[in-house]
Amino acid sequence: MSLKRAGANYKGLCPFHNEKTPSFIVSPARGTCHCFGCGKGGNAISFLMEMEQITYPEALRRLAAKYHIEIRERELTDSEKEEQSRRESMFIVNEWATGYFEDLLHHHADGVAIGMQYYRSRGFRDDIIRKFHLGYDVTDRHALAREAKKKGYQREFVRQVGLCYENDRGELIDRYSGRVIFPWMNSAGKVVGFSARVLDQRTKGVEQKYVNSPDSDIFHKDHELYGFYQAKQAINREGMAFIVEGQADVISMHQCGIENVVAGSGTALSPHQIHLLHRFVNDLTLIYDDDAAGHHAALEGIDKVLAEGMNVRIVVLPDGDDPDSYSRKHTAADFRKYVEEHQTDFIQYKTQVLLQGVTDPQQRAAGVSSIVRSISQVQNPILRDTYLHDSARQLGYTEAVLINQMNNFIRERQGSRGYASPSAQQSAASGPSAVTGGGQPAPVKADAPAGVTGTPAAKPAATDTAMTNVEMMLAQLIIRHGEWVIFSNVEGDDGQVYDLTVAQYVYYMLHNDELQFHDALLNQILLEAVEHSGEENFKAESYFIGHSNIEISRLAVRLTADPFHVHQKESEPLNEADARQRLVTKTEDLRNRATHLVLDYRMKYVEGQLRQLQAQIRGVRDDKEELMRLMKQYSDMQHIRNELAKQLGSNIMV
Repeated sequence: MSLKRAGANYKGLCPFHNEKTPSFIVSPARGTCHCFGCGKGGNAISFLMEMEQITYPEALRRLAAKYHIEIRERELTDSEKEEQSRRESMFIVNEWATGYFEDLLHHHADGVAIGMQYYRSRGFRDDIIRKFHLGYDVTDRHALAREAKKKGYQREFVRQVGLCYENDRGELIDRYSGRVIFPWMNSAGKVVGFSARVLDQRTKGVEQKYVNSPDSDIFHKDHELYGFYQAKQAINREGMAFIVEGQADVISMHQCGIENVVAGSGTALSPHQIHLLHRFVNDLTLIYDDDAAGHHAALEGIDKVLAEGMNVRIVVLPDGDDPDSYSRKHTAADFRKYVEEHQTDFIQYKTQVLLQGVTDPQQRAAGVSSIVRSISQVQNPILRDTYLHDSARQLGYTEAVLINQMNNFIRERQGSRGYASPSAQQSAASGPSAVTGGGQPAPVKADAPAGVTGTPAAKPAATDTAMTNVEMMLAQLIIRHGEWVIFSNVEGDDGQVYDLTVAQYVYYMLHNDELQFHDALLNQILLEAVEHSGEENFKAESYFIGHSNIEISRLAVRLTADPFHVHQKESEPLNEADARQRLVTKTEDLRNRATHLVLDYRMKYVEGQLRQLQAQIRGVRDDKEELMRLMKQYSDMQHIRNELAKQLGSNIMV
């Protein structure tokens, strides 16, 4: 890409989205880049990861090789070296097999007459056949083993990757003979396994049309997504991914011009596959066949996607079409237009599939429970509240009934999980406590900062847009100035005197109110800033920009990026008095900002609690005791809000 100097920085057209006016800024002094159009950027490692769609270790090794930097990695044990060698040997065998199947397809008489004829009947072009490395395997069930032996590949690896299996006589038998071959590649482009389809004239009476590679050291079918390697750049570019059922669906959509599409190994999505996609996007659209198996897969996949914290929409194609047949009859523009006009959220989809035409009370109750269970998986509390409100209106139930059922599902998951993953803890904690005030969120264990002892377990605050904005401003303050001391000689609970940095002050004030950020990433940033605050050379900005967690690094770059950089002329050095006064002024400014933002954060939390109490009061009918209890809580919360308002009125942002 072309960059031009702009003051102390460089500017150019962003490589991550289409633009006509340059908004991509590179700062040599900070070693970062940031696009003020699409928001993408980071340091050199994250830039390479984004451009090449590779992992952190891969980017690190590639940069080290380019600039001849030695990476000192932990020395492998003998068993680890053996495992690494075995895995590499398996990849090599699969790479050879892919070429072997491709060569048979293009040059063997049966490959051209049978295999290529099948692909032609599906409408696949030559360039698409090459792109997906499609192949063909001859009917001779000993040919592959003979060829592998001739090329010098060891028998054990040919068997371990699943190309052949051993019969009673100890012979290696080709697993895929007489079938067309679809190689599966991992995110790095290495072939990890194969799917082989029996040809159309042989499908009658065959229960299993596809034979897949068995699980091995390099292939686990519930971990991989077909077409992911070919789709990952388009997925990143489009900001969403289509999920379809089969390989032919993926290939036909690519040929149609829609490349951000992948398929699972079968119909049901696994948590591993969803997590792989979540590394790239937050939005998924499911396009499954309009039959019982397709609907079952969609219903099963919805909750898994929501549990991962992603957004999901569902599309049902018309006239019995599947993605393969529909994309062969329409252009990419027509396909996208249909999706845009007919995609539905999971509530509409579940209502149509589970409740349309159903009059039996028990079946309807089960359908409504299924919808509420899905809503309970939504981790954004604002979105979850919206779904509950819409569902109550559409289904004819009161919100209180649906909220109660949703909280039961959340408590059920909490009880079965115990200490869950951070994302699961957020979902559970912001679920019942955020909506009803009942139920205990999962405790969060964290070391208190220096000088702060006995702080209670923290809970995520229920957030709205305003509160999320305050969270982000606090995170920006911590990343930019987390190490700066803003309170000196503060007496702690243990009687000792301490200095408090920006990070320590924010931590103490939030945890003193049993609060924590809603975003787990921001909580990690705060805790790490607190942990390192006592270190002499700790600088929060450079620490987080160069963080090993690429998401933290990207966020740090975004929150510290300046859209304009004014090139200042060198001035005379400050005398000691002026330098001291500048430090005092900066400290006062940071102290005012920190105290104001913490007060603002507490105010947003209290306002959210008041709204929730209002909703609960409206839902109470005949229980006077419960009504009085809620009214008392509301009155107490109003008093807290008024006190905070007074403090905010006397603290003015500079």
